[in-house]
Amino acid sequence: MAYDHENIFAKILRNEAPAARVFEDELSLAFMDVMPQVQGHTLVIPKAPAENIHEIDPEILGHTIQTTQTVAAAVKSAFDAPGIMIAQLNGASAGQTVFHCHVHLIPRRKGDIENPRGGVRGIIPENKDY
Repeated sequence: MAYDHENIFAKILRNEAPAARVFEDELSLAFMDVMPQVQGHTLVIPKAPAENIHEIDPEILGHTIQTTQTVAAAVKSAFDAPGIMIAQLNGASAGQTVFHCHVHLIPRRKGDIENPRGGVRGIIPENKDY
């Protein structure tokens, strides 16, 4: 599939769609997920147009991972979370719904109940098709 320049993350990068931005530099952007699995669910995206991890330039991916590490520490602190789940999905069958490479940062606490999609039960609609 060719990269869709009209996906929501591309629109956020062009300031055509709103986002609660929490970190930005020349190569990456982090913002709060509009449909969070839990409070503090944050996304990190490269500014380069790439559908998934298989299509991104390795240097840009490396920078995105550095941003992920920085923002994950900030999310952990800001939301007083003992753990952070870091997820990166590739392709619809893996659960990817926005086809712009991105990383999920999801604060986690002991006792969170897993659902089959990796989120916290009751937060993600059980009837959503991936």
